[in-house]
Amino acid sequence: MNSAFLRFLFRGLIVAATLVMASSSAVGAQKLGFNLDRATIPVAEIHAGGPPRDGIPSIDRPKFVQIAKARFMRDGDLVVSFTHRGETRAYPLRILVWHEIVNDRIGDLAINVSYCPLCGSAMVFDRTLGGRTLEFGVSGLLYRSDVLMYDRQTESLWSQLEMAAVSGPQVGGKLALLPAQHLTWRAWKKLFPEGKVLSTDTGFDRDYDRTPYADYENSPRLMFPVNSSRRDLPSKAWVAGIVINGVARAYPHENLPDGKEVQDTLGGTSVRLRFDRANRHLVITDADGTPIPFTPAYWFAWQAFHPDTTVWSTAP
Repeated sequence: MNSAFLRFLFRGLIVAATLVMASSSAVGAQKLGFNLDRATIPVAEIHAGGPPRDGIPSIDRPKFVQIAKARFMRDGDLVVSFTHRGETRAYPLRILVWHEIVNDRIGDLAINVSYCPLCGSAMVFDRTLGGRTLEFGVSGLLYRSDVLMYDRQTESLWSQLEMAAVSGPQVGGKLALLPAQHLTWRAWKKLFPEGKVLSTDTGFDRDYDRTPYADYENSPRLMFPVNSSRRDLPSKAWVAGIVINGVARAYPHENLPDGKEVQDTLGGTSVRLRFDRANRHLVITDADGTPIPFTPAYWFAWQAFHPDTTVWSTAP
């Protein structure tokens, strides 16, 4: 075998190896059909959660019923409550756990009610960006254990807890977090007797009488890795997370006094908190009584997205 042929064979092997690596890179830049070439988060930290794209179906045509007809609800059930221009709607977690996203509209406001059962994070976003109303679905992908949503108009991926587009044409886009309340059905129906609740008539066959995450909720274990493991609190301690002027703080439920208003200052803004422990109802406002949007979540999830967060305590 002469030297010229060896050089030819060697060059061929290099070209073949280059093509294999390029092919692997191209495959690696996509997951579940989503193009990750422009991803602003580490692709290695994006994991398939199990169900495929839309395997957890969003509710895109929600129906609502009055309190008297919501016989499927139990007093201790938790709901996400949102009010716009005098109209209040409740979104039960017992329904959200099976769908994770509700694309809704109240009057002139289009909203995305999203829930990640792995992180405990339930959030309401304005889904109109730059004059364009987006419809969101569940991608089947997770980032730091949190749901990655996608919009059906551009197929960009959106991180719920980061509140931003992390891949696709919408990269750089930010979601506006809206002030919502989180409380038991018992408390909600007393506060909002004229309100309406999301119906179980969703168009999907799901067992809304049970939660598939009961064991997970009662265990300290995580199903997917996160990049940070601060031990200020137990991993699944409940916190209310707030970011004001770029400053993040977690308010642990266990540190908040029951039924007593406490005051704090965050990012130069006065913050007032009142917690009804029996009903898991936390009200957060500024000094003028204007609601401050916050994120209810497990501690591990909040600190994973806000590694520099401080933790509020009653201790001096």
